[in-house]
Amino acid sequence: MAFADAVVKFVSADLTVWQIFFTRSLVAIPIVIALSLATGVGLKPRAPRWALIRSVLLVLTWLAFYAALPVLSLSVAAVAVYTNPIMTALLSAALIGEPVTRRQWGGVLLGFLGVIAILRPGTDAFSWFTVLPLLGAAFYSLAMVLTRSKCQEEAPLTLALALHGSFLVTGLIAMIVLAALRLDPDTQAAFPFLLDDWAPMGGREWGLMALLGVLSAAYLVGVARAYQIAAPSIIATFDYAYLVSAAIWGFVFFSEKPDPLTVGGMILITLAGLLAAVPSRKKAPVQEAGTA
Repeated sequence: MAFADAVVKFVSADLTVWQIFFTRSLVAIPIVIALSLATGVGLKPRAPRWALIRSVLLVLTWLAFYAALPVLSLSVAAVAVYTNPIMTALLSAALIGEPVTRRQWGGVLLGFLGVIAILRPGTDAFSWFTVLPLLGAAFYSLAMVLTRSKCQEEAPLTLALALHGSFLVTGLIAMIVLAALRLDPDTQAAFPFLLDDWAPMGGREWGLMALLGVLSAAYLVGVARAYQIAAPSIIATFDYAYLVSAAIWGFVFFSEKPDPLTVGGMILITLAGLLAAVPSRKKAPVQEAGTA
């Protein structure tokens, strides 16, 4: 996922977010359909309403996150959006009654301290653009709790197909609306990633979109399945590994070098994930006298 997001940031100067939504899903949908037919998985969700709501929440997640990428470094945007494990643990406990142990709460707190160390709110290093991935984190957390509570019986391929269909439709509608509005060039120039017209695409751009389509078809299925088979507060902690990957790809693609405080925050967040992921030991039941 981190590699795919680095590619999106890489092409954000040339393509609009709506082009990425549309063309990426144009590649991913046939892959997901082929896998569904090959494995005998039905294409229609068992609970279409919940699958649609989940898809809308995830479309809003990626829209908020991608809108911040042209401005923020990949590692900072990643940290902002990956406050979602904290939100997921809180929401899963509040909304669906998932048990959260003291150790897991400790991991959440440690991860929160790591996020504060990196974002540094109230200082000159803080940017209001970080509100966008924070908003994306809230949408993502709601979607994952919904996956656990309402979409547990859905096939992951079916959920991935619903999501990519939502990306495709959202991108198409947005491009049609922008073409009809014919915005002033100065307005488009202020936010080209969101408001610009369809940009010409050559072999390089189509190749990158095809790569994104294959990657997203794979990881969206994996994420859906993960949140179906385990508590959101547990699976969310593994998402912290994304931050390390984002820092690596940020350096490879854009020569972004995290400062010592950012590195320290990432270490705290990684430790938080490890702390919360360790399964709790259950005490053996005490046998009553006279029982075998």
